[in-house]
Amino acid sequence: MITKYKLQTDVHGVHDITEEVKKAVAKTHVVSGLCCVYIPHTTAAVTVFSGDDPLGFQDINDEIKKLVPVRTDFHHQCDGMTDAAGHIKSSLLGVSMTFIIDNGQLVLGRAQRIYFFEFDGPRDREFIVKVIEG
Repeated sequence: MITKYKLQTDVHGVHDITEEVKKAVAKTHVVSGLCCVYIPHTTAAVTVFSGDDPLGFQDINDEIKKLVPVRTDFHHQCDGMTDAAGHIKSSLLGVSMTFIIDNGQLVLGRAQRIYFFEFDGPRDREFIVKVIEG
């Protein structure tokens, strides 16, 4: 089963999507299987990070900005815009993650949360959750 979620992002925002992914898994009634979270955008990404500190994810976002700052001298300039940095950041983090489902629950560590990263917002975005039984 595929579930699509809409998301309105802000400029270079980070969004905790853990609860939406858990709900998508629960909706399927799959007891054992896999859950894939996919971001169909080239300037956004998904990752797992600690949720213990509500601002902890900001550290990874700040460091990614330092690692790949927005510049105008990239070879790739899509549609005359300077979104090459967003494309690189998305490629570094990745656009999909796979999780285990056991006893009908998404398997995450105690502090793990799933985050959607926006590198070229604000935009109307979506993410897709695919649950596979087995």
